[in-house]
Amino acid sequence: MPIFNVNVKWGKEKFGGVELNTDEPPQVFKAQLFALSSVPPERQKVMLKGAVLQDDEWGNFKLKDGVTLMMMGSVGDIPTAPVRKTVFMEDMSEAQLASAFKLPAGLNNLGNTCYMNATVQCLRNVPELHDSLTNYSGNLGFGSDIGSPESVTVALRDLFKTMDKTSEAVPPIIFLQVLHKAFPQFSEKTEQGIFAQQDANECWTQMVRVLQQKLPGQPQACDGEEKMATPPRGFMDQYFGIESESTMKCVEAPDEPETKSKETLFQLSCFISQEVKYIHTGLQSRLTENITKKSPSLGRDAQYVKKSMLSRLPAYLTVQLVRFYFKEKEAVNAKILKLQKFKELYPIYQGFHQGCWDISLRADLKAKAKGPKSEEKLEPMEVDDKKKESKLEPYWFPDDVGSNNSGYYELTAVLTHQGRSSSSGHYLAWIKKKDDEWYKCDDDKITMVGDWHCAYVLLYAPRRLETVVETPAV
Repeated sequence: MPIFNVNVKWGKEKFGGVELNTDEPPQVFKAQLFALSSVPPERQKVMLKGAVLQDDEWGNFKLKDGVTLMMMGSVGDIPTAPVRKTVFMEDMSEAQLASAFKLPAGLNNLGNTCYMNATVQCLRNVPELHDSLTNYSGNLGFGSDIGSPESVTVALRDLFKTMDKTSEAVPPIIFLQVLHKAFPQFSEKTEQGIFAQQDANECWTQMVRVLQQKLPGQPQACDGEEKMATPPRGFMDQYFGIESESTMKCVEAPDEPETKSKETLFQLSCFISQEVKYIHTGLQSRLTENITKKSPSLGRDAQYVKKSMLSRLPAYLTVQLVRFYFKEKEAVNAKILKLQKFKELYPIYQGFHQGCWDISLRADLKAKAKGPKSEEKLEPMEVDDKKKESKLEPYWFPDDVGSNNSGYYELTAVLTHQGRSSSSGHYLAWIKKKDDEWYKCDDDKITMVGDWHCAYVLLYAPRRLETVVETPAV
């Protein structure tokens, strides 16, 4: 690949060892200069021996390692546009309509980057994650390793902040560049020289792992709610971590001691087959597995049964519908188009204790959990001579911030896929804002929800239960 390490002189400052890749458009290089100098790309004038760098092509730039480029441009605010005359709805563009109706900001597709855009929109719909990133301290500047977990976290934080300030589409140039550096598989290109389509769930998984390393956990109650203890987990472990306990038993050697293990998951997988019509059926099928491995008592490969149970439910539960499989004859990742049924209210806790999943919670979790309240108890009660107010109860246990103490979930985001293969097609995000108000995020086009596509990744939020607070009437 034609990659050069160049120097950039800007006024009295000089940036050395800046990586330049001519396989990428110059706009990506300008985005990197923006990270170093805070000069917006549209205000930059980059020159080499009289030639001026354009946004879409490298032109006559004769590059080599160590060459010095000149950059002109100021950091100052761009002058605001003059006040426009009244514009009627019929004459508004999509961007103007989005601003008028306060729609969420979209993300420009930078060449088969819909998988990334849809993932970002779904994760941004988690308010606690949004706040944690907003408060995260860190910089992406000169000398930074733009492929490090720190840089990915900072770039995602800055992208969220930019999206918070506008209803128009945002070009995620810097975040894409950082993502490519951190995970080179996402920068693969087709024979036509454009970025290849990638798997959205793989992008989701990598982003979650990065955030797991960098985002600090939130303090939790200790010896009473007023005294706070250092969090035992990071943020992602608190709010997305599913704790699983497994036992492995050898079928062919009943006297062989069973082995136990624990692990933290960040999503559950629903495998789709002819028998699977509902999500809980697909999830249940993965809780008991037949595995072949070497038996220490028999000295050969033997059949084992692995049984798993979930010992902790997080506030936000991610479920992947495993739709893609590799067809060896055609050498392609084919897609299972079978529809799966899922409800917006997802009674995980009820499933545990009514045998829907044929698993049980750990004893200490059973002791702490009160179980979901009935619908009748959620209705406000008549109170004589008193005002009725309601507030939302915490959805986590006092000593386990970010957990789910009821097991009830509401669907908050869906990542969908159109097409027949993971290496082609198109990804979209569907996000819930309030009540039954859903938005479809199709890259830079944000609209009210329409027809559903083929669900691929589901994100559930904790169902918030209300409690009635009685106050004396004034």
